[in-house]
Amino acid sequence: MTAFAVRRAADAVFAVPPGAPPGSHGLRRWQVVGEEDGAVHTGFGVCELAPDGVVGAHVHAYEESFHVLSGAVLLDTPEGTRLLVEGDYGLLPTGVPHAWRGTGGAPARWADMLAPVPRARYGHDTQPVPALPPREPRRIDVRDPRTRSYGHFEPEQMDPGRQSQDLLAVSASMRTALLVYSGITVKMMVDPDLGAVASTMFMVQYAPDGVAGTHDHPFEETYLFLEGTVDARFDGEHRLLGPGDAAWAAAGCVHGFRNAGDGPLRWLETQAPQPPSRHSYRFTRDWEYLREALKEKP
Repeated sequence: MTAFAVRRAADAVFAVPPGAPPGSHGLRRWQVVGEEDGAVHTGFGVCELAPDGVVGAHVHAYEESFHVLSGAVLLDTPEGTRLLVEGDYGLLPTGVPHAWRGTGGAPARWADMLAPVPRARYGHDTQPVPALPPREPRRIDVRDPRTRSYGHFEPEQMDPGRQSQDLLAVSASMRTALLVYSGITVKMMVDPDLGAVASTMFMVQYAPDGVAGTHDHPFEETYLFLEGTVDARFDGEHRLLGPGDAAWAAAGCVHGFRNAGDGPLRWLETQAPQPPSRHSYRFTRDWEYLREALKEKP
């Protein structure tokens, strides 16, 4: 079985997702990767909800992370109703009742990460539950210490010059800090700090000269490209990908990336299961170096 998948935005098919709760309408989803691709830990897609759309109350036997790509949407949970807008992200832990509603404005789109992968033979691991009472919608306040399961991302947060205490959107932590190395910047979003246990979600940006050499992981990764052009390599095969395209690499798939444009390259990335504390990256060049070094010994 192929250890990777590439999905083009031009070929995206939005359809009513299987397992949608009764009473749902106006929801369509582009399934980027799922069980039929051989994924074990990753169900990734892009959802679209009509302005008058509704997704009835339900629970999942998996963890759900999301990042709003455009528009606005209402999310009902036992803790209340959130008005989510472009840039917002959050976590719905396994077994937490929730429902989605349109805002009456434009359609909303969000990326969702489902970990582990929903299984068709078990009803897509989704169960309808009694309706949740709608409450007065509240926006996400990232400065409020009581905000436990949500956050907000803006592209300028990838700027190393905006990491001083007075410019940070929230208090400094590993989730809000910016990791910068070799022309690559990484901003964590959904991770253990937010309560995730099965997956992570974060933003990656490459400078015009940004390159990541070929490597693999003991976990699955998904990439939704948002800005720029990438020369991606998966198990020796090259793909040139741009905004709206997506890809998935299974555990053990050797992959690497190079910014193929003149401006920044940015994508949304997920990993599942969460990376181990050591040896989460296995770089090809390091093991080739060892192989050659051993040949030189008498």
